Parts: sequence; structure tokens; C-alpha cells
Amino acid sequence: MKTKLAALALAALTAFPATAQDVPAPLVACGGSFPAFVGKMKELAVSRGHDQATVNAFFASARQDGATLNADRGQGFFQKGFIEFSRALISTNRLQNGRANLQKYKNVFDVMERTYGVSRGVLTAFWAFETDFGGFQGDFNTLNSLMTLGHDCRRPGLFQPQVLAALELYESGDFSPTETTGAWAGEIGMVQMLPEDIISNGVDGDGDGHVRLKSSAPDALLSGANMLRSLGWTANQPWLQEVVVPDTLDWAKTGIDTTLPASQWANMGVRARSGNLHNLPASIILPEGHKGPAFIAYPNFNVFFEWNQSFTYVLTAAYFATRLEGAPVYDAGNPEPGLSGGQMKLLQQKLQALGYDVGGIDGILGAGTRAAVQAVQQELGMPADAWPTPALLNRL
Repeated sequence: MKTKLAALALAALTAFPATAQDVPAPLVACGGSFPAFVGKMKELAVSRGHDQATVNAFFASARQDGATLNADRGQGFFQKGFIEFSRALISTNRLQNGRANLQKYKNVFDVMERTYGVSRGVLTAFWAFETDFGGFQGDFNTLNSLMTLGHDCRRPGLFQPQVLAALELYESGDFSPTETTGAWAGEIGMVQMLPEDIISNGVDGDGDGHVRLKSSAPDALLSGANMLRSLGWTANQPWLQEVVVPDTLDWAKTGIDTTLPASQWANMGVRARSGNLHNLPASIILPEGHKGPAFIAYPNFNVFFEWNQSFTYVLTAAYFATRLEGAPVYDAGNPEPGLSGGQMKLLQQKLQALGYDVGGIDGILGAGTRAAVQAVQQELGMPADAWPTPALLNRL
């Protein structure tokens, strides 16, 4: 994070905006000749006060990278359901290594929790999934990936500013155009942060005068915690807890879009599988329907989506963080079978034809598709748990 799963998890880290409307406008025109694009980026950098000779040296090795484009368009791994995905990522080895690192860096985690209020389990979960505790941090040339994605017209406004941020890191001695490597989308280091985030949230955890996220675990962990705080993490609050839900629960109230006081959920018969519910606003999450595992998500859970947009990835990371802090293995229940990628696309087509906004026909159970499924389940008198099944597809 190089196992196959680790590489795929790397591919999904960037916190891309959820909708096209959220993507900023590009700084320079995208597309066309790549050398011409390099020239435009150089002109932009100089116009913003960077030294011409430094700019020339920084961009001298920039090349277009086809592998980056292939990775950007090939993120099919998150078609897997939560149970399959979480069981694949949360291996015995990852649990053991996570607990060993919690002990090894205990002093760093103590500082992190005192300073930023972010639980050690949360950062350890990200550290595990993103790079297998620094074991594989990505082998894409960072400058080439950022320049390639900044030139590509799919989301240039996201990546062109990251090029300028990398230039700023280069000027401070913390970035090499030829040697700095990371994920295909430009993230760097043990917890995979983009150049702008490193500049804004980087912390010199080991006191050497530099923020080195690739080689220093203290730098990486404290920088990651600082970033989570900047994204809205509330200090010393929970994020996720496994629950037991009654068969009589109004399933239409489940999902991350509905938030009620935990006391109200308790009055409906929801109880914590271990410990007690926390006195906070919360949502009930049923990742594979009302017959599968169930969780209660507190406000800090939403911060995970600022780091990553995949529901399956976020829930798995949040759950793994609770496991690292002593939570039991979740009760998988006996969920109804889900849909294949092809069936999911067919379902999305049917929902779209009915007027629902599913966010694109991509075969992925994203937020838009879940909301549409839940709405149509209500209309059809089926349990409105947002879990698409062959039975629902047949009804449509």
C-alpha cells in the first residue's frame, strides 16, 4: 500500500471531488501538444514569482506517462462489496503489523493524540492500507504523473496546482523531479499526501528540519493527523461502532444521509454490539443490506470521505481502525447476494430511465446509486436498505 491489493488501494486514495461541479477550473489550457503544455506551466510558474532557472531545472525531466492515464481510468476494484473487500484488506498480517507499529511508535502516537486529537487506530489504518506501513509507496514518478493528469482534460484543475506545489517543495529541498515517486495520482509518502497538503499540513515529527513523508514515520503520522484535523476531525470523538439492529427498524432511515441522535436510534432498538452508544448525532450504515453487518457512524466518520471518495474503502478503513483498538470481528450476518458489475450497470440504466440520478453508468455502487436504490425500494414496498439485489433488478 507491493501486494496486488496494496497497489489497488494506492490507486484510490486521492480525495477527488464527488461531482464535476466541485472540480476547479484549470490554471492553463489542457490537451494539445505535451511539450507546449510544459511550456505553459513554466510560464505560469515564472509569472507567480518562481525563478526562471529553477523552473527550467524543475520541468526539464517532465514526461507524459501513459501508465498514469491507464491507472486513472482503471479503478474497478471498488466494485467489490464491503465484506469481500474488507476481508481481503484486513489480513492477519496487517493486524499483527499494525499492532506492532502501534507499540513501536507509541511515543509518536501519544504526541499525535495530545496535539491533534486523532485516534492512533485511524492513522494506523490509513498507514496500513495506503502503503503497508511504508513498505510500498508507489513507483510512479510524481512529477510525470501530476503533469500527465494536469495535461489530460478529464480533471486538469485538480492536478495543475499540485505541480506548482511540487515546485515549491523542490525549492525547499523536499522534492526531486527525477527521483520522487508515489501513487499514480501524485500522492507521496507513507500516508500518501498530495504536494499541496504536504505544504499545508506537513509536520516535522522527528525534528530534522524537513518534512520527509517517504522515510520518516513520525513525519508521516503527525502530518496525516494534522491533515485530518484540517479536514474537520473533532478531537477525541469516535467515528464508527458495530451495532445490532432490530428486524422492525425503518430501513428507509438508514444510510449516511440520515442523521439522528444516538438516543433516538436506541429508542428504535439499535444497540452497540460491545460497549455503549455514544451521545452524538449518528447514521446507521448497512453496507450489504439489512441482513448483513451493521454500523453506527458518528460525525468523524464523514471526515474519511474528505480523504477518499469510495464508500467501501472508507468503511473498511474506519472499521479496521476500530479493530486495531480492540473491537471484535464484525458479524457478517447472512446478506442477500449482490449484483455483478454487468448487473449493476443494467440496474443503473433502469434507474436512470426512471429519472433517478445514479451519477453515471459505471457498475459501482456509489452514493448516487445507493440513494436511488433506497428510493425505488420504498416505492416497490421492499426493505429500503439501499442494497441492490437480483430480486430488485428483476422487479424493475
